[in-house]
Amino acid sequence: MFEGIYFANPNYLWLLVLLPLAMVWHFFTWKRKQAVLKMPSLSNFQGGTSVWSKLYPFLYGLRLLAMGFLILAIARPQTVDVSTRTKTNKGIDIVMAIDVSSSMLAQDLKPDRLTALKRVAETFVEDRMSDRIGLVVYAGESYTKTPITSDKGIVKGSLREISFQGLIEDGTAIGMGLATSVNRLKDSKAKSKIIILLTDGVNNSGFIDPKIATELAVEFGIKTYTIGLGSNGTALAPIGILPNGNFKYGLTKVEIDEDLLKDIAKETGGIYYRATDNKKLEEIYAEINKLEKTEIEEFKYYNYEEKYRFLALLALGLIALEWIGRNTLFKSFI
Repeated sequence: MFEGIYFANPNYLWLLVLLPLAMVWHFFTWKRKQAVLKMPSLSNFQGGTSVWSKLYPFLYGLRLLAMGFLILAIARPQTVDVSTRTKTNKGIDIVMAIDVSSSMLAQDLKPDRLTALKRVAETFVEDRMSDRIGLVVYAGESYTKTPITSDKGIVKGSLREISFQGLIEDGTAIGMGLATSVNRLKDSKAKSKIIILLTDGVNNSGFIDPKIATELAVEFGIKTYTIGLGSNGTALAPIGILPNGNFKYGLTKVEIDEDLLKDIAKETGGIYYRATDNKKLEEIYAEINKLEKTEIEEFKYYNYEEKYRFLALLALGLIALEWIGRNTLFKSFI
């Protein structure tokens, strides 16, 4: 009955404490207020007590009840209907440039670098509800896996499909991966344009110099976060292909061109990170997620429905009932 009801002036509810006090006061003093008629004998008045005399004290109960309803009415009970509308200010366009060279199958991250990245990247995509995201993959060359889109289902599906299948030339073309990402974002009207470029090697392929690609990113106002993926020292990674087509694994030295990645990040206003294990990779994407927040305006509309009128009318009705009773049925009671 009272679910969803709030009081606009709840401080007045303290007045309800006066009601039991008034009731106790009346209990101890009402006999003193009765007129006393002294007679030498009451024999002529024997015959039982009138029903009306028993009901007379309840008139004061009506008054107290009326006072209680009036106090509740003054406290202004009301229901509130809240409707919310959100407005996103253009949002952020993000391109994730992912290295898919054979070295991404190294097992220093579990179960391997590429699988670990896909899991973390999918969580990142889920958290960017108001942004558009695209995917670029690169090895010895690069291509757009998914144009920037607000459909998170498409992006996550494309992420799951990424694997090393030798479809593009092996190698690490950082410059081409960055340039392709810039090309996807250069015409964007978003308030912020971001590239998250991840690699586990050094630039050894492609015909676009990473410095040229960096200058393009700066020209179009695209911030680039760079991530070097791989443990320190050596890692179990593919070193050849067996006759059955499977990779042959062996310990190889982890080589990441950190100086290049730091320069790209610095020139474009981003940050360079080094992910040496699964936990660190998760922390990096979580930090980028916090740094790049989409501005969302929330508008709330409140519709108040007052409930005090019924209580006030009920109180007035009880007061009128008491007045009528005192001046009609109970008029003979002084």
